[in-house]
Amino acid sequence: MGIVVGIDIGGSTTKIAGFDDGKMLLPVQISANNAIASLFGAFGKFLYDNNLELSDIQQVNLTGVGCSNVNQRIYGLPTYKVDEFSANGVGGGYFAGDKDEFMVISMGTGTSYVKVKNGVPTHLGGIGIGGGTITGLSKLMLSTSDIDKIKEMAAEGQVGKIDLRIGDISKNPLPGLDLDITASNFGKSSSRSTVEDKAAGIVHMVIESICQTAVLIANGHGIKDFVFIGNLTNFSEIWQVRDMIKKMYPYVNFIIPEDGEYGTAIGTALAESCCLKEL
Repeated sequence: MGIVVGIDIGGSTTKIAGFDDGKMLLPVQISANNAIASLFGAFGKFLYDNNLELSDIQQVNLTGVGCSNVNQRIYGLPTYKVDEFSANGVGGGYFAGDKDEFMVISMGTGTSYVKVKNGVPTHLGGIGIGGGTITGLSKLMLSTSDIDKIKEMAAEGQVGKIDLRIGDISKNPLPGLDLDITASNFGKSSSRSTVEDKAAGIVHMVIESICQTAVLIANGHGIKDFVFIGNLTNFSEIWQVRDMIKKMYPYVNFIIPEDGEYGTAIGTALAESCCLKEL
């Protein structure tokens, strides 16, 4: 058996993951303005980084918004398209272990929520808040859309100087709400706020909104386990938000996996034949 690769052609980045006899190879991520250029750039880098030849590849599976621009086989190899929500579900399952029911939170340019029960994915909905929100607001407020720079500034900022918290308006905790729970995002910002604090506020607001929405959606489905995938898993703020949410909802279990940014690409590579549409 050869290597099956999954390529997620997103709005701003393209990611590729591959499996050889069940073992994941070194994944690759690149940024490019053109979907086709990013596809072949990521594929070439994946082959180079893993010391592979084109003949080692058995099959190529594609997903993501840029996938619609691809209408022919990649280098003549058997090439398939995979529904992105199915890919998210399978990718989340890769990290969920033996759990039978969970929600996959795919944090890309926006965010989608996919329920998986007994291996069957169901798209529950999505919100237009995600990495695109962070870069867009940062361009307006911080004069940069460089995600690495934003991440660095946010890590140096103090969100407590931006967000209004329960402790700022009440001496005592409210029912189910500790003093450090957010009362209003950016409710304490001022003209004296530093760019680092603003960056922390932007990132925290986006990740908090994503997590709160997940829990609220899950309330109608009885879901307690959540798997995060997408680039925002690399922001340290996700751990802070996780701890805050668990104070409000002690029953939830947030899984923030290593290599979580490649979740959709992983799911694309591992998708079963029923999810594949051949080119």
